[in-house]
Amino acid sequence: MSGNTLGRMFCVTSFGESHGPAIGCVIDGCPPGLKLSEADIQPALDRRRPGRSKYVTQRKEADTVRILSGVFEGETTGTPIALLIENTDQRSYDYDKIAQVFRPNHADYAYMQKYGRRDHRGGGRSSARETAVRVAAGAVAAKYLQERLGIRTRACLTRIGEIELAIRDWEAVDQNSFFCADPERVPELEQYIDRLRSEGDSAGACLQVEAEGVPPGLGEPVYDRLDAEIAYALMGINAVKGVEIGDGMAVAGMRGTAHRDEMRSEGFLSNHSGGVAGGISTGQSLMARLAIKPTSSITTPGQSINEHGEDVEMRTTGRHDPCVGIRAVPIAEAMVSLVLMDHWLRHRAQCGDVEPGTPRLPARAPDTTDR
Repeated sequence: MSGNTLGRMFCVTSFGESHGPAIGCVIDGCPPGLKLSEADIQPALDRRRPGRSKYVTQRKEADTVRILSGVFEGETTGTPIALLIENTDQRSYDYDKIAQVFRPNHADYAYMQKYGRRDHRGGGRSSARETAVRVAAGAVAAKYLQERLGIRTRACLTRIGEIELAIRDWEAVDQNSFFCADPERVPELEQYIDRLRSEGDSAGACLQVEAEGVPPGLGEPVYDRLDAEIAYALMGINAVKGVEIGDGMAVAGMRGTAHRDEMRSEGFLSNHSGGVAGGISTGQSLMARLAIKPTSSITTPGQSINEHGEDVEMRTTGRHDPCVGIRAVPIAEAMVSLVLMDHWLRHRAQCGDVEPGTPRLPARAPDTTDR
């Protein structure tokens, strides 16, 4: 099966299935000399892991990561880093009753049409369980970016279903179960998720992810544009159906005088383009948003077919997220970190000795507000 590797110079290849013995990945291209241990990776996995609150799936996985190679005496060696996360709380019998039924809007039917076989236990390779290894790899990239370049990537929930959320306090994001930067709305979100569960339904979500401290020059002007690769990586997250960079779709209703990011010697006056111009980072904060569809695994009966093409009514049982977007926050951070890490290494390899001869502008001028 192809399509399991992300990146060119910082390459991450993942493996494993939802209900197999383990999941994991191999990171190839990490520079040597980065201090690294399981303790540097585990906090990111703890943020994503199932069962961390009653508002997400109650599958109880510790998501304990093991470093199998690529680290010696506490530092990366420059050789492939293998990471392993064992699956310890599979309940495969939950899926026995749908072994021959295609769940609507899941990968089941498309998977069968492509490969002629499928692992029905939790979705197998197409399960969101696989994203744990992306978070683990992203933690390695994020550590390098933070320590060597001062880049910080963060994300938060900006909408669940009909409830739109403001970004008021980034410090509050890790202080509640919803990764919400509008902490006064948390009780409302709790009631909303409880109501969804009682109704046997689910809801979609929107997230915002941004990276501060990104240097100018990352990305390419044609096919490997930084914004295109960020969108590619974010669209590769399970259930994501839309990605916007900067003002995104709203640019269709704007005029050039309003959208252009003007510059002064003190810095940029706005960031409508999300920190990318011509496919290359400008030194402004990278800004992206993503939309995640409602969880398809719901207890309300729905119409489908079985493997013989016969009409059936089916309902999904087991342990599922009423809003899969909640746990997508650390995944989005990881994917952006992986792309930035890859492009930093590519930029350093090609243009590491370039002297632009032009001053580097601050990300934004004093007393200005982005968008």
